[in-house]
Amino acid sequence: MKKNNITTLDQLIDKKYGKKGTPKREEWEQGFETFRLGVMIEEERTKMGMTQEQLAEKCGTNRSYISRIENNASDIRLSTLMKIIQQGFGKHLNLTIS
Repeated sequence: MKKNNITTLDQLIDKKYGKKGTPKREEWEQGFETFRLGVMIEEERTKMGMTQEQLAEKCGTNRSYISRIENNASDIRLSTLMKIIQQGFGKHLNLTIS
């Protein structure tokens, strides 16, 4: 019987960044979540047919800040995230802890 030598994504991440809970892995996980949040904001904005400028105006910030968030170049405060979701998109933010 032939054995599969398939490496999972989790195994690759473990190898490169260490096991969950290690400092290097936690830093990577945090960076990934920041990246993911930027992608989610960009996807919602484009789905709604809005420019970065329009979104910025609706939530009281500027286009360059929206761009930095979408491009993972800036950390985002929770209060700003809530403004983007509520005022910019007219939606509600749901958070979970896992």
